[in-house]
Amino acid sequence: MTLQERYAGIIAYFQREMPSAESELNFENPWQLLVAVVLSAQCTDKRVNMTTPALFAAYPTPEKMAEASAEEIYTFIRSISYPNNKAKHLAAAARMLVEEFGGEVPDDLEQLQRLPGVGRKTANVLGAVLWQREVMPVDTHVFRVAERIGLTYHSKTPLQTEKTLSKHIPGHLLPVAHHWLILHGRYTCIARNPKCEKCGITAWCREFEKRKEQRGERKEERGKRVES
Repeated sequence: MTLQERYAGIIAYFQREMPSAESELNFENPWQLLVAVVLSAQCTDKRVNMTTPALFAAYPTPEKMAEASAEEIYTFIRSISYPNNKAKHLAAAARMLVEEFGGEVPDDLEQLQRLPGVGRKTANVLGAVLWQREVMPVDTHVFRVAERIGLTYHSKTPLQTEKTLSKHIPGHLLPVAHHWLILHGRYTCIARNPKCEKCGITAWCREFEKRKEQRGERKEERGKRVES
């Protein structure tokens, strides 16, 4: 199977089965999505969604959060991973939004990355979700799943994965494609025990093909031992 055939098969499957895949983070505006994505780093969306209602009620705008200290923000997010650092980032990001961007989340992805706590992945998430930019955010699910199923090969960094996926997936599909891989990794192609028996892309999956070949080799070896 060629790489092009693998991409074509996997893309066709997801277009059919997940035509409108979207973020599982709860948000109503760019400010809320920014906060939620910052909180989601190394934390589950489920936990973030349990935390943000009270946080958004207390700080519905960057202006409101800019008035708060990191210690005050911490009280709302203490159940989130790395709450101290994230509270400091949110407080500083809110102040920068107010002081330099008029209280609005900038739609320029380079400018977004100037905000404390916002890296390339977070900026790309906002770009893809809010403005349908042709970018590929790479989180742990995307990085792992892309390598396992064969969309990347020996990728060393998220940036390398991002560049490879962006090269082979049509640009207009990138905003939804990262949701495909995230959701597939979250519910089917899970890290330790992938649910291959429930997976719809085994026909194009490099890891499944490898395991199938290994099972065949072991069966052949057992047959030889029986014959001898």
